[in-house]
Amino acid sequence: LRVESGITLGEILSVVSPRGWFLPVLPGTQFVTVGGAIANDIHSKNHHRKGTFGCHLKRFALLRSDRGCIECSSEENPELFRATIGGLGLTGMILWAEIRLMRISSPDIDVEEIPFGSVSEFAQLAQESNETHEYTVAWIDCLGTGANLGRGIFIRGNHSEERSPEKTKSFQRPANGRGRLSIPFFAPEALLNSLTMGLFNAAYYHKSFGRIRRKRAAYQGFFFPLDAILHWNRLYGRRGFFQYQLLIPGEDYLEGIENVLQMVASSGQGTFLSVLKTFGTIASPGMLSFPRAGATLTLDFPNKGERVLRLMDRLDDYVREQEGSVYPATDARMSKEAFLSYFPGVSDFQKHCDPKCSSDFWNRVYEKE
Repeated sequence: LRVESGITLGEILSVVSPRGWFLPVLPGTQFVTVGGAIANDIHSKNHHRKGTFGCHLKRFALLRSDRGCIECSSEENPELFRATIGGLGLTGMILWAEIRLMRISSPDIDVEEIPFGSVSEFAQLAQESNETHEYTVAWIDCLGTGANLGRGIFIRGNHSEERSPEKTKSFQRPANGRGRLSIPFFAPEALLNSLTMGLFNAAYYHKSFGRIRRKRAAYQGFFFPLDAILHWNRLYGRRGFFQYQLLIPGEDYLEGIENVLQMVASSGQGTFLSVLKTFGTIASPGMLSFPRAGATLTLDFPNKGERVLRLMDRLDDYVREQEGSVYPATDARMSKEAFLSYFPGVSDFQKHCDPKCSSDFWNRVYEKE
């Protein structure tokens, strides 16, 4: 499929999914553009099967201030091809791209939700499910302590063999947000505390009463649950939130993830939404791509100023000790020292940056020597 870079993934799916095709890699929102998906080399719930978005790119056109419009692929301008995938938009303007789609029998997903009591139970479920399921991910209670440390709900799914016509309607963003559930006001900051979030997490964990739940879901609800809610960010109050996605590399990630969860729980800076999943061994072609074999934990922290910033600094130090990394695509505060530690190949990447391209992120984390 050849598309302009400004088209969204949701717009592509609305056209190709009724025809038996699907994008091989999808993030948590359908409103990402193809250019953004390339620049951040997005990943999905099926990294163990499909790798990153960049693994499915055939070629793209790049407009640069110093070289004009050039085409890039693994054979033509291969270094610039690799630099642009995960290159944070710094190598030029992506004009169009060719993407390999995957064939599906139905866009619907047959889903299983399985409660687990610890990170070790998660790891066992992930290992088993990666062999049998296209998509695997888990919600995890980041405030659980003691016997509840690392408990969560494991979610796995495969494309259904049969199509359910009533579930395949696309929900593109309606004009002016009409027809969508909306959060009408900012949540009071007094409600965003460890007690209320702990109660929410406990209720969410026990919602299935310890039983395995099975259902068939439309792909929109499975991949993009928050897209159906306007202004969902208001749940985090007027000051918003920080998203912190870390990677603990290697197969032996259990201790690292457990230590992070203990740090978060003891800080009291918990969150409603914490996601844990594993990355497989499929290497991305991108120079600065975030995913590699291991486990990744995503945490959304309400913005409580210095308290949460100090926690993320401590997490940075620990992730660096583990030779892990933090996802630049969702970052708003990592230091230059942390970035250079996470991505030691940045000096090679910098050679491919367009001389007229920059960003607030790049100015914060990298300075030319």
